[in-house]
Amino acid sequence: MKHFLDLSLISKTDLQNILSEAKRRKSLQSNSGKVIISDKSSAKDKLLLMLFEKPSTRTRLSFDIAMRQLGGQTIVMNSSDMHLGKGEESVEDTAKVISSFSDIVMFRTFKHQTLIDLSKLLTVPLINGLTNSSHPCQLLSDVMTYEEKKGSIKNANIAWVGDGNNVANSAIEAAVQFDFNLNVCVPKKYLPSKKILDWAEKNNGKIKIFHDPKKGVKDVDCIMSDKWVSMGDKGDSKKKKNNLKTFQVNDKLMSLANSNAIYLHVLPAARGEEVTSSVIDGKQSLVWVQAENRLHGQKAIIDWCLSN
Repeated sequence: MKHFLDLSLISKTDLQNILSEAKRRKSLQSNSGKVIISDKSSAKDKLLLMLFEKPSTRTRLSFDIAMRQLGGQTIVMNSSDMHLGKGEESVEDTAKVISSFSDIVMFRTFKHQTLIDLSKLLTVPLINGLTNSSHPCQLLSDVMTYEEKKGSIKNANIAWVGDGNNVANSAIEAAVQFDFNLNVCVPKKYLPSKKILDWAEKNNGKIKIFHDPKKGVKDVDCIMSDKWVSMGDKGDSKKKKNNLKTFQVNDKLMSLANSNAIYLHVLPAARGEEVTSSVIDGKQSLVWVQAENRLHGQKAIIDWCLSN
């Protein structure tokens, strides 16, 4: 049984195979219908159960459509639909029920440990749809988008600008697993996970920390960012935004990157905060391609989890 929990837990070979499959399936997409089955899959006639403790647009749409295009079906449950997390049923009992009714599970939750605990109890594959600690599906889409536009990401120079959040953590893991250079441009108060930084160093990751975004983005091939205040943030959002205001990706900052550099954003975006409209809607932005690629990445992830 194969789970897709974090990029650090999956071999480089498997990740490259998943990425290649995502590209292949995108090449087969049909414009005559969003749920036309394009090719054979291990997911045919299987059921994907999607559990959401956090709201979603792209994750829900991409996984739902992905499963249909693979020939399977889906059921969606929100936190209000479940006993889990309310003290009404244990994780162990919930896992038994989930395992008996589904073939594969996608879980979008707050605490990463809840995902890990569930993965140990399920008898079906589990996919991390996002936690407060990581977002591996997003980074697969990001790597795919980069390579579609600029070729192999190996040895590329990428800059993450903004908050050292869950997506930044996964970007660090992606840098190690896909062998690219990553400049993490964050204020001292908002560093990524020390555990993940230590893991990257141990695995020869080419990660550099910058507290001045102008220095961190100089001559890079790609700038990535995300909202400064994520869902579930319990801190002072006004204070956080003020601390991050010099990390806004605007035309001036983009001009310091390579002239053919691309811009990526996780979405949803807070225009005028972490990015200006002129950048996200500009010629260097690939955010809408990036969002579409979530669909093809999810297809490849699901197929990999269900294949022998």
